[in-house]
Amino acid sequence: MRFLAPLGVILFGLLVPTVHAELPPTNTATDTTDTVFFAFDDQNIAWQQNLKLTLVPPTKHPANPVVRCGPKGSPDHGHAILYGTVIHDGKKFRMWYLGMIQREIVAGQAPGYWRPMCYAESADGITWTKPDLGLVGLNDSKENNICLIEAEVPSMALVNDFLSVLYDPADPDPSRRFKASYIAHMPYDDIRGGMSGVGIKERRVSALVCTTSADGLRWKCVGDRPANAGGERFEVSSLYRFGAFYYSSGQLASPWSWLADGRPVGRMMTTYRSPDFVRWSQARALSMVLPEQQTEEQPQGTKMLEGFGKQMHMGVWNRGNVLVGVPGIWQGVPADRPKDAPRLQGLKVDLGLAVSDDGVRFREPVPSYKLIEHGQSGEWDQVALLQGHAFVNVGEQTYIWYSHWDCEGQFRSQEIGLATLRRDGFGYLSAKQPELAAFCETANFTTTDAGTRVFVNVDGVNADKPMRIELLDELAQPVAGFSGDDAAVVATNGVRSEVTWKSALPGGKKFGLRVHFPAGGEAKLYAAYATN
Repeated sequence: MRFLAPLGVILFGLLVPTVHAELPPTNTATDTTDTVFFAFDDQNIAWQQNLKLTLVPPTKHPANPVVRCGPKGSPDHGHAILYGTVIHDGKKFRMWYLGMIQREIVAGQAPGYWRPMCYAESADGITWTKPDLGLVGLNDSKENNICLIEAEVPSMALVNDFLSVLYDPADPDPSRRFKASYIAHMPYDDIRGGMSGVGIKERRVSALVCTTSADGLRWKCVGDRPANAGGERFEVSSLYRFGAFYYSSGQLASPWSWLADGRPVGRMMTTYRSPDFVRWSQARALSMVLPEQQTEEQPQGTKMLEGFGKQMHMGVWNRGNVLVGVPGIWQGVPADRPKDAPRLQGLKVDLGLAVSDDGVRFREPVPSYKLIEHGQSGEWDQVALLQGHAFVNVGEQTYIWYSHWDCEGQFRSQEIGLATLRRDGFGYLSAKQPELAAFCETANFTTTDAGTRVFVNVDGVNADKPMRIELLDELAQPVAGFSGDDAAVVATNGVRSEVTWKSALPGGKKFGLRVHFPAGGEAKLYAAYATN
């Protein structure tokens, strides 16, 4: 087992609040029964009076990168890339990421079209170990952290790009409790029955492969052919379950995709769905397009629009009733770069912020907002940032892991970093004109007979200038005994301050919240929660 001790851990220990017992690490919808109303979610908090939204970028960890490349001969000597996932299983943090054996690119691809699914563990999310799993041979040894993937068609088991892992404990089949999707660059002739649909027949196909596991370490591919049998060069970047469906979203560009009016476009977010993780729709939904992609002039032709203009990927955090998206926003390659320069010379990628309330369509709270920006020249993350399913609430903070991609092919610090912010503190609502009345109303939530409690993530309140919170019925009318003079008063700051009325909430009903901001105060509302 290899131990990673990043610089700055002692320093960071002074900065992170103690993890409170009432706030265990959480990162999936199955971890919590919260209905979450984020300040930046303009659908769940659609009704506002005299309020403005301020988005808050996270702080990059001083020990970055927290997961570094391994020595020569290791599975991640070439890079450790978080097109992957981090979860907390109740005991430890678990990370799946893409390694690369050599610091070498062959025809734009990793040697052998293989970037191993690597695995790491951590007690605190900062210092990581890479356990020797003993599952896959490399350089005449199985002492490495490569996960085993088995498939009827061997090329389906070779992960090439965009790895996403989903922990799904509600699946009645223990062998399917972990699910993953990734891209395998399969030889066209390996695809049994060929590929249907309109597309360009290539020597290799960017195949969406699904796989399941009981422990997250030993995997078996689902079926004997890719899920995206439509023939498109779809590049999956996220996997999640929302409502009745599993969703696999990713990037797709012309000629396989286009804007609503038929214009060609660079990579935009499209989504497939499945009711059982076996049968996948061949119809797809257009989930998100950057504003610039709608307005910029697009080139004509049928070639893949590699590196053109604005493009996007997406990592997704499932919070049960809402999805937080972190799109990777490509800034495009400079038009005046030398003709003999690397294909992506000058490309920059930042991470943005998006939200979805239906699992299909995503939108930016503030267009072109940069949640995490690439670093300055000379910093470890100076070129392009990549994202995955790597979000966990830890005590009073939210952890977001990301990685650096040296798309110019020089292999500069292609490793994994951490950024942190106030728990669920992506942004807050506050009064636009502080001296005037300000309030907002949430969407409805449903109470249970077992009891429903309400909490707010709030700052800037005190006994003299508290927040007042009223309960609304499903028609947005004040509920007697829970509004007016009987409204709850919140005068304590915190990421989870409880809202209490004189009586417990009635069960089996739909309610909304009306949150009043104190006039002349500096109250900030980051989120509200209804917990069953």
